Amino acid sequence: MNIVFRADASINIGSGHIMRCLTLADALTERGHQCRFICRPHKGHLGDFIHQKGYHVEFLSAPRASDQVDPITDSSGSDLPPHAHWLGATWQQDAEQTLQTLSILFTSGQAVDWLIVDHYALDYHWQDACEAGFKQLMVIDDLADRKHRCNLLLDQTFGRTADSYQSLVPAGCQILTGAQYALLRPEFSEWRTTSLKRRQSPELNNLLINLGGVDKDNITGTLLKAIDHSHLPESCELTVVMGVTAPHIEQVKQIAAEIKQPCQVLQGVNNMAELMANADFAIGAAGSTSWERCCLGLPTLMIILAENQQTIAKQLQAAGAAQSLSIGPKLAQQVAQCFDQLSPNYLSNSSQAAQAISDGLGCLKVVNYLEQESQ
Repeated sequence: MNIVFRADASINIGSGHIMRCLTLADALTERGHQCRFICRPHKGHLGDFIHQKGYHVEFLSAPRASDQVDPITDSSGSDLPPHAHWLGATWQQDAEQTLQTLSILFTSGQAVDWLIVDHYALDYHWQDACEAGFKQLMVIDDLADRKHRCNLLLDQTFGRTADSYQSLVPAGCQILTGAQYALLRPEFSEWRTTSLKRRQSPELNNLLINLGGVDKDNITGTLLKAIDHSHLPESCELTVVMGVTAPHIEQVKQIAAEIKQPCQVLQGVNNMAELMANADFAIGAAGSTSWERCCLGLPTLMIILAENQQTIAKQLQAAGAAQSLSIGPKLAQQVAQCFDQLSPNYLSNSSQAAQAISDGLGCLKVVNYLEQESQ
């Protein structure tokens, strides 16, 4: 199959959309399918990283301030998604450029079997405009806040049901919902047995901190200072993981060198599953990495970095799989209080609740469906 992904990364958007698309692309490539990416070169885009992973990347025109659109309506009077300003262009411009790019990528006799879109700024307006460029369309979403015109919709949010999308997609659209479809790299299912065995005798010797690939507001630095003033044992080893485009990496390294606990700062790692499996507790964003931690049964304090993470945080906390905190003036105090509650019994119960949510095989389930529907 010929498959094209339309997704973006930036300092504001973060890296999660591109990373989960890469996970799906890797699984599809393993099955012999051809995958390509179409992206807009925002500040903090991951085009070079995508290329290093072995995929062809086509860039749309650079975003311009003059192309920014009102978050409610555009010049045509169309209702726009709440995240429309993330696009760096109008949806009409983006659709036109995407179609032009597809026509360059695929000459006569070729076709896009699946166009896979992972972008909060795009909805049925764009999808209708691009209809001539593909055979079938898949949307990856977790907001359920706009209409889509697609053949397949995936929302990997724990607790999400198809009912959330029934009025947002056409009749006949297949809806895959829940963490059983979480797009995790194979390494997570491979490390699952080792990680779960480790949690049978829980201790707090290793703490992992990862707030996504960007952390534009340097919450990591705030957390490290809070940990330094908490009751966390000085013997507890800290590992901080940041992305290749993280803007505050040097400041974080400086803080890490000054706190009382031993702390290593890593950037752009390719062994996240191993790092999670060797951690006793994690502080992480309430985004797509939540499913990675669940697969490995890693107890977590989730930090809600954006409004769109509220649902994930609420569902996982209700299930007993994690605790959650919002950014605010009392964050440092709340983090310290959290550490006071980390008994072996709590760690064990939280791990058991987390590991029941995702088995790490969701990506294969999605690939199987894409292949089945293309026959």
